[in-house]
Amino acid sequence: MAASGKIDDSPSGSSPSRAARLRRSAVVDLRNLLAERFPHPPASAETRLITGLSFLDQTIGGGLPKGAITELISPQVSAGSASLIHALIQPQRSAVVPVVVPRPVALIDGRDSFDPQPLGNACLRHLLWVRCNKVFEAIKAADLLLRDGNFPLVIVDLVLNPPEELRKIPQTSWYRLQRLVEPISAVCLVLTRQSMVGSAQLKIVLENFWTLETFEKDNAISRLRFRIQRSHLSCLESAIAGVS
Repeated sequence: MAASGKIDDSPSGSSPSRAARLRRSAVVDLRNLLAERFPHPPASAETRLITGLSFLDQTIGGGLPKGAITELISPQVSAGSASLIHALIQPQRSAVVPVVVPRPVALIDGRDSFDPQPLGNACLRHLLWVRCNKVFEAIKAADLLLRDGNFPLVIVDLVLNPPEELRKIPQTSWYRLQRLVEPISAVCLVLTRQSMVGSAQLKIVLENFWTLETFEKDNAISRLRFRIQRSHLSCLESAIAGVS
């Protein structure tokens, strides 16, 4: 019997509450489910994830850096970030990787704005779509998925989240995500409206303003143009290559 007169049904000497134990159990169950549905990819000594999108890979030096956060800044409303997300989810063929092999992708949708309709069922089978409405929900989801380590590519789309929400994200959150992504050699791609991820090893800017006429042209996605704003990759890639 507790001092307040209410019955305390927790085991004697146990400090965690029943609710806390249930939450931990739910997290463990979710990790097991992810591990079963999306098995860990084989370890690789490569330091880049080749997207198969030549216009992107050539700009950033061969692919998205593994073990790092890349921030993709999309300052214009119609810069093409949504089209780029669709392209990254779809299996791509390149000169380096001629065989098309679908890769597991986790998309953390910060404003529940992603439209899966243009993608086929084959793509959707390899996609984990996390639908969020608040930016802190998206950050927590990224933390969980990077700890789990089942996805070679984790995309965090915050382009449509209100600026006042984004400004409340402490820089310590970004550095925590960077520490989580380093040992698993995964790619964490964060899409924002303005530069804000202090721990990003690579920052690239989408320099486009798309109209309906752009979408009507053949292979419109190849018209995307990027500019590297910051790159701190040389030391990071040397460290990853040394431990692989």
